[in-house]
Amino acid sequence: MMAAANATPLKGRRALVTGGASGIGAAIARRLATDGAAVVIADLQGDAAARLAGEIGATGVQLDVTEFDRVHAVVRDCGPFDILVNSAGVDQHAFFTKTSPDDWRRLLAVNLESVLNTTHAVLPAMQQAGYGRIINVASEAGRLGSRGGSVYAAAKGGVIAFTKSIARENGRKGITANVVAPGPIDTPLLRRAVAQAGDKIMAAMTEATLAGRLGSPHEVAAAVAFLAGDTAGFVTGEVLGVSGGMGCGA
Repeated sequence: MMAAANATPLKGRRALVTGGASGIGAAIARRLATDGAAVVIADLQGDAAARLAGEIGATGVQLDVTEFDRVHAVVRDCGPFDILVNSAGVDQHAFFTKTSPDDWRRLLAVNLESVLNTTHAVLPAMQQAGYGRIINVASEAGRLGSRGGSVYAAAKGGVIAFTKSIARENGRKGITANVVAPGPIDTPLLRRAVAQAGDKIMAAMTEATLAGRLGSPHEVAAAVAFLAGDTAGFVTGEVLGVSGGMGCGA
């Protein structure tokens, strides 16, 4: 007889989810809480983080992930963490020559530097414990490039390279580090991009997938939940596309 699946595979684990108040991050926070983890939702929108935390029995904190000292303070006060999910992000649809150094700094700070900040804060305790799961939400843009999103793509490509390096540095310490690379996911972030760039971009993104549709935040959350669990202990340094086949062959 087949053994019943564990309904709470993450029971006893503590998880930090950045950008966890809305969109993909909120779906991830919900899924990890459902799987039994004690979740801390960190978001620039502290009130939204607190509301979601109240719904799912988690803890919500206001956090600007670009602030190194503040990130370390939150990890010190709310940790240690077994699981880190970096899902905070921001995009800007514009051709490169229409962007400015201020735009570049903002995109790199939120999408890349924040991942360095949080990883730097959680790693020592993971190394001491001999266990950790780091999952960084990047984008297929980081592997394929993005027309009208060159700096965003550069940041997400940096996340991929950084994650692989962290996996190499910590593979013998019981710590895995992986990337989930979504394609076009139906989120407020994507809807804002469509409003800015026009409806044609929605059709183009959908057509670029082999599935011929947008993905859902819950599908990304399922991939994160797998990588966060004990059964993924032999999976590290990998990029898991959740993009309807958009990154096939990349």
